[in-house]
Amino acid sequence: MGREYERKYRCGPQAMEAIRERYGPFAAIAMETAYFDTPGRALARRRWTLRRRLENGRCLCALKTPGEGGYRGEWELEQRDLLRAVPELWKLGAPEELLRLAREGLEQVCAARFTRLAAVVALEGAVVELALDQGQLLGGGRALPFAEAEVELKEGSQEAADAFAQALAAEFGLTPEPRSKAQRAMALGEMGTGGR
Repeated sequence: MGREYERKYRCGPQAMEAIRERYGPFAAIAMETAYFDTPGRALARRRWTLRRRLENGRCLCALKTPGEGGYRGEWELEQRDLLRAVPELWKLGAPEELLRLAREGLEQVCAARFTRLAAVVALEGAVVELALDQGQLLGGGRALPFAEAEVELKEGSQEAADAFAQALAAEFGLTPEPRSKAQRAMALGEMGTGGR
C-alpha cells in the first residue's frame, strides 16, 4: 500500500515569511486541484479523497484513504483522464471498491488553487518535505483563502518527523489543521446545499 504521513498547520503571513527565511530556498509549484465524488457522495462517506491535480502543468491523479497513527493510504500516477486513472490506481494497490464506485459516475465537487513552496529538510533520522501552501479553496460558488504549512515524511523515522513538526509549530506559533483541503472545500459547497 502507498502510505503518506504528514502534519498540517494553519500559518499566518508573518510565520510563513519567517519559515521561508529559515528553511529556504524553496521551489515554487503552481497547483490546481479538482476533487471528485459519486453523485451520492460515496467517497466522502468513506473519507476517501479522489483528485486530479495539475502541478506546474503536470497532471496527477490520486486516491487517499484514512489510516492509523497519522498515516493515510495514498496512490498516485501521472494521467490526465481520471476515469482511465481509476483502474491504474487499483493496480497500484488502491481498494478494489473504487472500481465499483467509479461506475456510479464521478463528478467534480470542489477544488483548490494554490501555490506550494517546497523544500526538502534532512533531519537526524528522517527526511521531510516542508511545504508552504497559499491560495483558495473553491466549493459551491464560494472561495475561501487559506495558508498552511505541511511537514510530510519522505523517508526515515516518524518520530523524527513529528519532533520537527512540533518544534516548527511551537517556534512559529502554528495551529494544527485537522481537516484536509478537500474536506474544507467540500464543506464550502455544502454550505449552499443545506449540508446535502
